[in-house]
Amino acid sequence: MNVDVFFSPAVVDEASVEGRTAVVIDVIRATSCIVEALANGARGIFPTTLPEEAVKLASSLGREDTLLCGERKGLKIEGFDLGNSPREFLEEVVKGKQLVMSTTNGTRAFLAAEDADQVISASFLNLSAVVRALKGVEGLAVVCAGRENRFSMDDALCAGLLLKKLGEARGEAILGNDAGRAVLDMAEKYEPDEAFLRSTKAGQALVEIGMDGDLAFCALLDRHAIVPVMKERRIGLVKGS
Repeated sequence: MNVDVFFSPAVVDEASVEGRTAVVIDVIRATSCIVEALANGARGIFPTTLPEEAVKLASSLGREDTLLCGERKGLKIEGFDLGNSPREFLEEVVKGKQLVMSTTNGTRAFLAAEDADQVISASFLNLSAVVRALKGVEGLAVVCAGRENRFSMDDALCAGLLLKKLGEARGEAILGNDAGRAVLDMAEKYEPDEAFLRSTKAGQALVEIGMDGDLAFCALLDRHAIVPVMKERRIGLVKGS
């Protein structure tokens, strides 16, 4: 199986994902939030780039059942309902709600991948469920959100574990581009735990703003068996998920 891994949405164009399934990864923290929100009953999530765009979309959807969520510099955007901590997306907060999200890195990655045949949201929280969903897929692109258009170890490790587990599930070698080979090597060396996330630049940034409680949460492996999929810029659950 041939897979291309991209370390930043800045290097993804239409040709990178066209005719393929794309998996978007932003462990710290957008895809972790998306998985947690949908597992707790959110109706759907709309990724946007700019906060102003998010506010406009939320207004058009109807603010009575729509929550604005997102961050800049790791902190909740002023005037938004929620930030970008998966611990905020509790059932009593998000159940039955639509969410409009704008984050520094993660939502940009979804929009960069939108020309793919299918766009899946992955994190450590739903890794095995995503692997199962990909068993029959032939063309795959993995888009890491990265950190401000740069390589991010947390996303790369999640990508590596995804490819490692997918190869095991399919009983065949995963043939990747150079980035794919690099993340597979990482998956042999590192464990997806709080200590690893704390050692990354993204993890250190959360520590600096007092949000390091998110790190243990984002490191939870297979907390949920759901597969969020984006269609027409709306992320929801596949049937039966």
